[in-house]
Amino acid sequence: MNVTAIWLGAAVYLLVSVAVAWLSRDETTNGRQVSMSGYFLGARRFGGFVSALSYSATTYSAFMMVGLAGLTYTAGVGAYGFEIVYFVGVSLVAVFGPRFWRVGKAYDFITPSEMLGHRYQSRAVAVSTALTNCLFLIPYAAVQLAGVGYLLAGMSNGAISFTTGTIFATGVALLFSYIAGMRSVMWTDALQAAFMLVSASIVAWLVVRHLGGPAAMFDQLSAVPGDVLTVPGPGFFSFATFLGLTLPWFFFSLSNPQVSQRLFMPKSLPALRRMLLGFLCFGLVYTLVSVTWGFGALLALPGLTQADLATPSLLASGIIPPLLAEIVMIGILAAAISTIDSIMLTLSSMLSRDVYAHVAGHRDDARQLRFGKIVLAVVAALAWVFAELQLNLIAVLSVAASTGLAVVVPAIVGAFFWRRGTAAGALASILGGSAVVLLLFASGVQPLGLSAGVWVLPVSIVLFVGVSLLTRAPAACADEFMARANARATPLS
Repeated sequence: MNVTAIWLGAAVYLLVSVAVAWLSRDETTNGRQVSMSGYFLGARRFGGFVSALSYSATTYSAFMMVGLAGLTYTAGVGAYGFEIVYFVGVSLVAVFGPRFWRVGKAYDFITPSEMLGHRYQSRAVAVSTALTNCLFLIPYAAVQLAGVGYLLAGMSNGAISFTTGTIFATGVALLFSYIAGMRSVMWTDALQAAFMLVSASIVAWLVVRHLGGPAAMFDQLSAVPGDVLTVPGPGFFSFATFLGLTLPWFFFSLSNPQVSQRLFMPKSLPALRRMLLGFLCFGLVYTLVSVTWGFGALLALPGLTQADLATPSLLASGIIPPLLAEIVMIGILAAAISTIDSIMLTLSSMLSRDVYAHVAGHRDDARQLRFGKIVLAVVAALAWVFAELQLNLIAVLSVAASTGLAVVVPAIVGAFFWRRGTAAGALASILGGSAVVLLLFASGVQPLGLSAGVWVLPVSIVLFVGVSLLTRAPAACADEFMARANARATPLS
């Protein structure tokens, strides 16, 4: 595709999105913002529709249209099963969502790590959770930047470098975050989510039509060497590999703080319910579209040397009308940036609220907010540096990040459902689990033939339960916390 056309499309996207971000400002974000809740949570005033679109855009990032399509190209239909496991895991929000929302409103929590620190009456728990999230989330943000780099480089046949693409994405994400904090991110996310779903669905339909329709496409897929319509298919998804990838992915909605933090943001429980239902509808369609793209690229463009280039290569192939290809490019760009700026805001809120506030002793919102805005740029720079490593297979890297983040799951579950959980148990599971994950990834060792994705939860659970049973629980705080969380608490339906 013509480089001028690509940059023109990116410029139009940028202008429209900046306008939406600017208009999203209100009296709490127009330069006189001093509230952490206002800047990082949008003052907890979002309705269900905007929340659903933003939740979708944040969750379904470059991982889907670039990563999941590339994984489908490599591994066949097993990629669909892998993503559906995550989709099923969103059911956890029906159980934990109301509880997050209730305690968030009752205690004015800004971050999930602050919530855990309060529940276990431990600054160390809050600080260690925040730092652990940074350790594993910065690589996940880098994955989104890499998705933009691959997209622009692939569509321009290398005329736009990978580095240029990542720099552009980093700058735009920072711009959206600085304009009005979470309000600008939520509203630009809502615009981007609607845009990316419609454009991607149209292209999926065009690809299927180019291949002769659904029946003809599946006939052709059944003839592809490697049995791509079966599992393990080409061989990527052995049972151990599938288990290692999907277990951490199932708990994504709880373990990833940029997602769980959004459970604090809806203005009411009905708005939270509408957010979840809207996300489920969006996610089902978008998953089918992404897998269709991967299969379409496999049939139309066999033999690609890098699977993550399946989507940009398909868009640049001539199968898709140039104007529509550019529209979809903007949709994917928007999806990646929506996740990047959400991660940056979440990490900066954690570092300011849960690390800076405790270490420096500054509890007032104004100082925390100033520090958080400084940290935004630091987090962005670290993510860009990591993206430049250009590690392979975006989908696998995304799950590797979620593997590390899963160490907080036992502490989160215990916070709401196990009065006996202690700060020492939470610390042991978070720090010990993280050490095990890093050791297994660094060494390449797979005990019993199972990857870190399988071991992370058993190790963290044993550490949390075992150490908690040996130490004293903050009983009074636990009773109050659980009473507030579970008051009239029923799963969303």
